[in-house]
Amino acid sequence: MTMLLVWILNAVALLVVAYLLPGIAVASFGSALIAALVLGLLNMLVKPVLVLLTLPITIITLGLFLLVLNALLFWFAGSVLKGFQVNGFWWAVGGAILYSLISGLLSRIIA
Repeated sequence: MTMLLVWILNAVALLVVAYLLPGIAVASFGSALIAALVLGLLNMLVKPVLVLLTLPITIITLGLFLLVLNALLFWFAGSVLKGFQVNGFWWAVGGAILYSLISGLLSRIIA
């Protein structure tokens, strides 16, 4: 039940990001649900491998490279999914940061 609620809140967060940033577009709530699911799966399955592979550069940049990884995963999801669009790397950086902040705040509501 909680995972379903977190998934819905992440989709809402994605819709808020698309509303606030003109370089990010979400076609519908259904598209937001699919994009939130894909982003969650990417963060769960792909991101740990990328973090491990890029550990030296992450250490050198004092962790700031993790922002680049988040942006790349966000941008990748936007390029793969049909109803979710990210118009470039810098929009992906802003969108990933804003998405993390909003979804974190919404998740605190149910915790």
